[in-house]
Amino acid sequence: MHRHVLYPGSFDPVTLGHLDLVERASRLFDQVTVVVAASGKAGLLGLEERVDLFRAAVTGLPGVDVEPFSGLLVEEVRRRGATAVVRGIRTPGDYEHEWTMAGVNALLAADVEYVYLLARPHLAAISSTLVRDVMRHGGALERLVPEPVARALAGRGA
Repeated sequence: MHRHVLYPGSFDPVTLGHLDLVERASRLFDQVTVVVAASGKAGLLGLEERVDLFRAAVTGLPGVDVEPFSGLLVEEVRRRGATAVVRGIRTPGDYEHEWTMAGVNALLAADVEYVYLLARPHLAAISSTLVRDVMRHGGALERLVPEPVARALAGRGA
């Protein structure tokens, strides 16, 4: 059986926590498709740039693809022939949000499974929001985002 999972998000920008989750999911599933939402929360980066930066971050990681998407997640799961969605949990607030979303999605497509991976403690504080704040104030991004992302964002702050 081919195990295919989608990892959805806005990834504005992709962080080391996102990358860690993809690497871990790639050990659990034969194929991981990162689906980058067309409508990002913050609007820092456009869709094409978010997709390109995530692709650069996962270069060489077998079984991982990065593609844009819009619409309902459960429809994207079916369209791509996946059977599951993987999400990361950093905080109790993330858990509550994911639980609610999984409940609604289950009403739309009961056959789609949801897999949650807890953030590693040293990465749990990293969020795209925090990265944007550090960037705006001219802080170093190397310990927060993959190297291609740090390069792309250099000089955009302050």
